[in-house]
Amino acid sequence: MSKYELVVIVDAKINQDEKDGIVKNATEAVAKGGGKVINSQVWIEKQKLAFKMKHRTEGTYYLINFESPADAVAKIRPILKLNEDILRFAITKV
Repeated sequence: MSKYELVVIVDAKINQDEKDGIVKNATEAVAKGGGKVINSQVWIEKQKLAFKMKHRTEGTYYLINFESPADAVAKIRPILKLNEDILRFAITKV
């Protein structure tokens, strides 16, 4: 099992309940892919984006640390791509 970081950027203007639901969906995607979430937290609460993403100018960044087999990352990406509330995401190996 390798360690990974998942950074998720969501619209900063949506309410907190919707943001919590998005993070919950992301952690469930990790679990469905065969991974185990170690830590989930707000990384940056409100940040002006360098360029518009889906017509949004500000985003909230979430950092999710997890362990997973290497092939499970390929299962996580399509699940995250389907969520329209996620502006961007990045998965990196630690």
